[in-house]
Order: sequence, then structure tokens, then C-alpha cells
Amino acid sequence: MIGLKAPPLAVIVAGPTCGGKSQLAQKIAEQMNWPVHVMDSMKVYRGMDIGSAKPSEELRQGRPFTMVDLVDPWQEFTVFDWLQALAAQVPTDQPWLFSGGTSFYLHALREGIFAGPGSDPQIRQRLAHQGQTSPAGTLHQRLVEVDPEVARQIHPNNHKRIIRALEVYEISGEPITVWHQRRVPIIDARRTLLLGVHRQREEIHQRIARRIEAMFEAGWVAEVEQLLANHDPPWSHTAAQSIGYQQIAKALQDGTDPHQQVESIQVKTRALVRSQMAWARKLPIEWYSPEEAALALERVQQVMSEVESGGEITAAPASRLKLHENQENQD
Repeated sequence: MIGLKAPPLAVIVAGPTCGGKSQLAQKIAEQMNWPVHVMDSMKVYRGMDIGSAKPSEELRQGRPFTMVDLVDPWQEFTVFDWLQALAAQVPTDQPWLFSGGTSFYLHALREGIFAGPGSDPQIRQRLAHQGQTSPAGTLHQRLVEVDPEVARQIHPNNHKRIIRALEVYEISGEPITVWHQRRVPIIDARRTLLLGVHRQREEIHQRIARRIEAMFEAGWVAEVEQLLANHDPPWSHTAAQSIGYQQIAKALQDGTDPHQQVESIQVKTRALVRSQMAWARKLPIEWYSPEEAALALERVQQVMSEVESGGEITAAPASRLKLHENQENQD
């Protein structure tokens, strides 16, 4: 068990890469005298500083940023590990301030995590073999029989999820749907404020271009060279999902100029932003433009007062939740 209970208030600055989350979180931290807990699956890795855009010393200004530099890049690090680190570092009797764009971390906070049985390699291999040697749709049909609800949610061609659902059923004797229903949210939705920084698509693209170029100027290639020298392989499966590091490493190994990867990294980062915005549209995020930072700070003060008085957070105006609609039309 992780041993986390809901804090009195959770303020979460979420949204797309290069939107300005860290800057808004820093302003909130200064106003409220709170530390910033980083909600980013790549900033947990030591030595992956430039490419993961860890908060600079100038931005920190003495303000603690927790949940960074937790493990080495060659170590696997799951959302369960992140929650365990959170339980070890963050007191639950004080408000939490998060900043980051990792959707499955936020999903774990809001929805809880799947605490079902671990994997069984023999069962998994047997199911995979059956899927390869049996007529198409055989495993999915079996899933329909044992767990029709989850079967409706999984495409018949998604063999990985089908095998996992059947594996859980074989190990535990219970459908994976039942295990999902047992998830308990870590934060209380009635005492959670989701904030986002709203920018036009073109502005975000310009900020991405400038950031990637600045990363190379700051020594990103040398950082990758050091990571390659530190360990073989240099990245775990989870760390290898980072953008940029693999492209630079391959260029170094092929003897080509890593700077030729700038445009490719920018393209991948823009694709990440599109997926982040698609996810963000499903959440009750209150959007503020960079020029409205003072209004966002007032909102944090307001909800803190409401929580301290024993009440729930009042709903934001509908316009705050719809600020991203123009962005949606542009993506």
C-alpha cells in the first residue's frame, strides 16, 4: 500500500509542454509559501536535466521543487514508484501544489491506481501463443465471455490489453473491471483546483522551437554523451520514452551531426502537445492567459480561504473552462 491520503487542498498546474506551467506554479509558490511538486515522468531521472527542461536555478529562486532527480535513467520508474516517492516526500496535512504535464500521474491522483495482481510470464506467454495460433478474434471473444464490460472498451486488435485482462482474470478469478472499480482517488475532487496556461497554437510552436534550440546551446549533446558513458544501456524502457535523447544518441552513434535532429525533435514535441491538449480537454481545467496570472493567483487565494473555512471549492465561470476551445479549433 502507498499510504497516501488526500491533502486539504490540491492545486495542479497542468497543460501542454512549453505553455508556461513552471512559471505560473512558481508565482503561486511565492504567494502561498508552498513547495512545487513536479508532475513530470522525465524530470525524475538524474542527469536528464537539459532535455527534460528541469526548473532552472533562476526559476527556483530558493523555492523547493520536489519529485525531481529520484532515480538514474537506466532504472525503471512506474507511476506506482512515483506515488511511493510522493508519499515519502510530501506531507498530507498541507496543501499540495503540482506542476507538470504527465497525464498518467494526474490520472493516478484523480482516479487512483490499479492495484490488481502482478504479471505471470507463463500465463502471458501462453495467451500470446494462443493469440498467434488461433483464429482472429479468439482471445477477444474469450474476454467477452469473462469480462464483457472491458471487452467493449478494448479493440479486438489490441492484443496487449486483451492478454493483460485475461491474465488478471486467470490469476485472480475476478474480471479486471472489478479491480478497476476498487481504485480509490488520492486527491479529493471537491478540494482540487486545476489550472492551465492558455496560449495560441502558433505561440506554443514558437516557444517549442526556441526551447529546443536553447537546449542544444546549453549543452544537450554533451549531456547525452555523458549518459551514454555512464551506463549500457543508458536508458530504461520508461526513460527511453523521452523526446530528443534517443535521436541525439543515435546521431552520435552513427557519426552524424546531432544538431541535424533539431527539426525532428521539434516535430515530435509538437505532436506531444497535441496529445496533451486532447487529454486536457477532458479535464475541468480553468484556463488563464499569461497576462491573467494575477487572476489565477486570486483564484488560488479564494479556494484556499474556502477550504480553510470548511467548505468546498466554488465552481469557476463556464468561460474559464472553455478558454481552450479556440485552441481546439486550431490543432
